[in-house]
Amino acid sequence: MIYGYARVSTTAQAKDGNSLEAQEQVLREKGAQVVYFDNYTGTTTDRPEFNKLLGKVVSGDILIVTKVDRLTRCLIEGMKIIDELLKRNVTVNILNLGCIDNTPAGRLTLQMFMAFAEFERNMIVERTQEGKRIARLNPDYKEGRPAREYDELEKTYYEVKFKRLSLDDALKKLNIPRSTWFYRTKQFR
Repeated sequence: MIYGYARVSTTAQAKDGNSLEAQEQVLREKGAQVVYFDNYTGTTTDRPEFNKLLGKVVSGDILIVTKVDRLTRCLIEGMKIIDELLKRNVTVNILNLGCIDNTPAGRLTLQMFMAFAEFERNMIVERTQEGKRIARLNPDYKEGRPAREYDELEKTYYEVKFKRLSLDDALKKLNIPRSTWFYRTKQFR
């Protein structure tokens, strides 16, 4: 079986060619029969779909990812994953590197690319922290997203309470998730 794995950590990645759809298209073009998707950071390997995938692959299978940083952004964790897959006789094909083999040259190449993926992640974190530090110098700076106003919330809450509107319809009307509804409407209870 040929499996594909696609991962994004932010919705912004949809704009830079790393969207799940773009990855899936490439993976399927390269022969992936089943593709697993995660919307998680690459700094952790504890991802629901990734864990399912690792539980499925068996000897003789092929795992395809578009780039090494879609697999992981941590050198040590990445090497553990690849080692485990190679021990299970699973072929790992990282499209921007090629098939990974268990030779000294193959391992060195993989380690270098994984080190760069981890380095890139560390640089992103450093730039983000520096940007926040500079922003905090502004006396009007507020951490996080600005609070969104829900002008129709109270009216909509009472429409739901008195059964003139279903909760699902209210969520669609306000364009909010269920968790926001319950958090914001507790003031009316």
